[in-house]
Amino acid sequence: MQARLASTVLWTVAACGGGSLGPGAGNSGGTGSKTLSVEGSARASPRQINARAPADFDTDFSVRASLGTQAVTSGTVTVTSASGKTTLTVRGDNRWTGSAPGYDQVYVLDVVSGTDKLEGVRVDGPDIHVFTHPSEGETVDATMPLPIAWDRGEKADTAAMHAENIDSIAISDTGTYSLAPGALRTDKALARPNTLRLTRTNRVVPAGATADSTWTVSVDNTLDVVAQPQATPLVAR
Repeated sequence: MQARLASTVLWTVAACGGGSLGPGAGNSGGTGSKTLSVEGSARASPRQINARAPADFDTDFSVRASLGTQAVTSGTVTVTSASGKTTLTVRGDNRWTGSAPGYDQVYVLDVVSGTDKLEGVRVDGPDIHVFTHPSEGETVDATMPLPIAWDRGEKADTAAMHAENIDSIAISDTGTYSLAPGALRTDKALARPNTLRLTRTNRVVPAGATADSTWTVSVDNTLDVVAQPQATPLVAR
């Protein structure tokens, strides 16, 4: 396991090549007219269970920009990473969206609408985390606490654990967490598959926008386990 994780880290560094768009570049609040309110996110989702390599992910972008009470629906919104630039398009709900294959970790946001602008906002996102316990497909007793462990390089700003019976629990990105009894969904007669998901997020407050603005980069990973049959359905405590 350690050898596979180390090779993934080396591959990531080699692929990104360092610099202002490589892991380790750090965050930047960017510059701007300080007139726009911008709330945006880049979120990487795995294509497979317990994904390890950047190419095993897809990253979705979502940005909402406004000038006072007026939504910004004209101009350009772009996200730049080591793989290139993605131009977002505005939807009917006034949110700018787009996607790109892979997970580059470092993403730079630019919003320009006439003389109102926000440029060069960079988040050095979390590295890819890999579950190390329990093992993939392991059968577990949902009436007992479930120890969960994951490998990661740097601690993320925030982390959240998701399970079948709980939407989201904010946790510290320490690399370990004990999932409460009842968090897994069970069946009376059959063993029931469950998917665990851990989301880790880094964020920055843009310097060139209004104070309520934010730009975040998140990475998800998932793990499947199997809950033993239970005569009485469990509820998370």
